[in-house]
Amino acid sequence: MASPSYRLAALDQDFLLSEGMRGVRFLMEYEKAEEALKAWGVRSTIVVFGSARTGEDGGGDHARWYAEARNFGRIASERGGALRGAVGQPRDNVIATGGGPGVMGAANRGANDAGAPSIGFNITLPHEQEPNSWSTPELTFRFHYFAMRKMHFAMRANALIVFPGGFGTFDELFEILTLRQTGKERAIPIVLVDKAFWTSVIGFEALAKHGMIAQKDLDLISFAEDAEGVWAELLARGLNPGGENSTDPAQPSLQSEPVSG
Repeated sequence: MASPSYRLAALDQDFLLSEGMRGVRFLMEYEKAEEALKAWGVRSTIVVFGSARTGEDGGGDHARWYAEARNFGRIASERGGALRGAVGQPRDNVIATGGGPGVMGAANRGANDAGAPSIGFNITLPHEQEPNSWSTPELTFRFHYFAMRKMHFAMRANALIVFPGGFGTFDELFEILTLRQTGKERAIPIVLVDKAFWTSVIGFEALAKHGMIAQKDLDLISFAEDAEGVWAELLARGLNPGGENSTDPAQPSLQSEPVSG
């Protein structure tokens, strides 16, 4: 009875963490977050990416970016449907971030300023892995697998807002851009904040000029300079707060079954 083979499989940590159970762990990471989001009635999200290194009192443009991310978290939460009803009732356009500091914390903080729930999809990393203080505790998750974390970002997203950032921000941006370009994601708006920054670090026009992307692919993105400008751009590109079709809180308000996963 003391042998590891006699343990219940579901209670045998050595077994669950073995190489052969990787697929099971992947499924568990999907389902744990899924059940919590359903319990809170989260049908759709607005995903906000940006640097973890951007501080409220940072130098250069950092403080401005932080302030606008916080403003946007509040605006989207007040106007988008995140405040709708009690826990378990359908709510839409809930702010979702990577759950860390910087721009992520600012967006969660803005939602908190509005009294709205917000989501933190954290990832286990040697650095920058602790959750910020403003994502809703019951909607703050910790992932081991980047792929599953990305799937949760994509599958409920009604929009993607990207503030200036580094490699991690680029990774998430181009993940969604690729899904949009290949038709694996719905036609959600993608808004980049601070055009001067983005056009200085990524040669979007050069990619089209050299035939690496189609000219029409440039229409997948738009730019804004502040929180109100982001919200206006989302409305102009088809975000329809209050016009979601789904009435079932167990289902995200998507036009079709997400294929990004």
